[in-house]
Formats: sequence, C-alpha cells, structure tokens
Amino acid sequence: MTSHITTHVLDAVSGLPAAGVAVSLWSVGPDAAERIADATTDADGRVKNLGPEALAPGTYRVTFATGEYFAAQGTPTFYPSISIDFTVEAGRDHYHVPCLLSPFAYSTYRGS
Repeated sequence: MTSHITTHVLDAVSGLPAAGVAVSLWSVGPDAAERIADATTDADGRVKNLGPEALAPGTYRVTFATGEYFAAQGTPTFYPSISIDFTVEAGRDHYHVPCLLSPFAYSTYRGS
C-alpha cells in the first residue's frame, strides 16, 4: 500500500537527511484538527507511508517535531515544531510534502 501523503526532511545545516523526526498528519476542519497518522523519518529522512491510501478532498496538515530533533543533537532551535497546511483535491492520487530545515529557518514546496 502506498499512502496518499509522503514526506522527507533534509537538514540544511548538515546537508544530510534528517532521520528520526516525528511527523503527524492532521485533517483540518473549520473548528478543530484531528490527528490521522503518526510516523518517524527513516535513515533517508523519508516517510513513505503517512496515513491512509486515500484522503477525502479538504485541508490537511503535516507537523514535524523539529524541537525534539534538534534537542537530540544538542542544538537550540527557534521552531519547536513546523506545521504545513495544504489542500487535497479530488482525483489526485499522491501528495509529497517535504521540509528543508535548519534551527532558525525552514522551507517547503509541492513535491512529486
């Protein structure tokens, strides 16, 4: 089974994959968010299966536990977590939501 959502995390300071980052997938509604799935990045900084095979159209959030990741390295960080909201559209079978991070900055893009 392949998940509708995948991600990877790259540590921009070391230039290496960020292994061991806890990642959560949330369904975001008008009044609340509901956790759907949890995973941890592998040695290549990837989560290949985050949540179900298919998601209903709507707004979702991927949250990365960056504070825990940097604390394990003894590195202070400005961001205890990073949350990225995005929209799932009908008819799309895969969304890749990557994160390029450092202790004091991050970026993302719509991956393939």
